[in-house]
Amino acid sequence: MSDPLSPRLRVMLLEDHVLVRRGMELLLKHEYGMDIAGSFCAPRQLFEALKEDRPDVIVTDYALGATDTDGAKLLRSLHLHYPHVRVLVVSSHCNAPTIALAMKAGAHGFIRKTQHESELYAAIRAVAAGRTYISQQLADVVDAIHPAKSSDEPVADLGDELLDSFKLSAREHEVLRCLLDGMSVTAIAKKFSRSVTTISAQKHSAFRKLGLRTNHELFRVRYQWG
Repeated sequence: MSDPLSPRLRVMLLEDHVLVRRGMELLLKHEYGMDIAGSFCAPRQLFEALKEDRPDVIVTDYALGATDTDGAKLLRSLHLHYPHVRVLVVSSHCNAPTIALAMKAGAHGFIRKTQHESELYAAIRAVAAGRTYISQQLADVVDAIHPAKSSDEPVADLGDELLDSFKLSAREHEVLRCLLDGMSVTAIAKKFSRSVTTISAQKHSAFRKLGLRTNHELFRVRYQWG
């Protein structure tokens, strides 16, 4: 339940799955007393709304539709154009590289879609208050890769070090994530407005760094990441 003594927060939602988005709207508005300042299925709608309004927190998915802006690019654009708006990522893509990339790109919090509804409320309030929020379950994923990092260190630094530990560039990781989503090299090239040759080269570079030879081997190691 909402705290009557706490200020009423204004939230914008970006989620391309209608049922998930509607569920969050109802939950946040009626159960936790938040104002839904906007609810969108595509990044362009969100950016149009931000020209006129500023919410306390944007809650966004990381992996949007195949024809939409990718999560990392979306977060970088939000950070560049609206640096004072706080952003919470709620995603089913919860491996350590994705968390690292999201935080490096400008997210202030990251939770899994399967978490209890109370964690969404706690995460929004923490992010709105200027704190960084990673659910404990995901913090354990991060710690398994880089246990020396403390929760008090800057989020961007955490992202940089996690990506460095995998030896992958941000673009190489984006290509691998899209491959794991079932996208072809041609579809990935169209999504990022790059050539098929460039995407193929990034794919092979990432495979070489990870010691992989085939897509099948990539799907096998995804369980080590996640």
